[in-house]
Amino acid sequence: MHAPKAEVKSKQAIYTGRIITVEVADVRLPHGATTRMEVVRHPGSCVIVPMPDREHVILVRQYRFPVDRFLWELPAGTLKPGEDPEAGAVRECAEEIGLVPTVVEPIGKFFPSPGYCDEFMMLFRMSGLRPPGPGDPVAHQDEDEHIEVRTFPLDEARAMVTSGEIADMKTAMALAMLSGLPR
Repeated sequence: MHAPKAEVKSKQAIYTGRIITVEVADVRLPHGATTRMEVVRHPGSCVIVPMPDREHVILVRQYRFPVDRFLWELPAGTLKPGEDPEAGAVRECAEEIGLVPTVVEPIGKFFPSPGYCDEFMMLFRMSGLRPPGPGDPVAHQDEDEHIEVRTFPLDEARAMVTSGEIADMKTAMALAMLSGLPR
């Protein structure tokens, strides 16, 4: 049996940007209330957990304008229209850390902010990392990216979440998920 869904009375895109679209919708919610909702539409993203070995993880540090801070986080990126999430993850790995994985394992998926955004994140553990070679696509960082790449012991990265040094939710979630996975 399927749960009831909201009934959309009207909706309007009020902003369309490079990555997101913002909609305003008048809806009747499953329990009967009618309200106006603001929704950020996002094409989805992939989060990469690059592990050069079982005890280390590669993080990137970059400036994030919305929070006006430099953050340590796992590499991630927006999927291109119609792009397979695993292929997008491999592309982002090459673009952000300059390495190509030989092993790609899906480890989870989630909605990071379902109260206002439909973005769906898919997480992939990547190992067997190697420099790009002949036949690999040429990867370039996005124009707005200036990324510092660093390898951390997994225990240190987890401690950075606890101390608040890592304040990025997708990174905290992925590092927590790793503890339940076979190494």
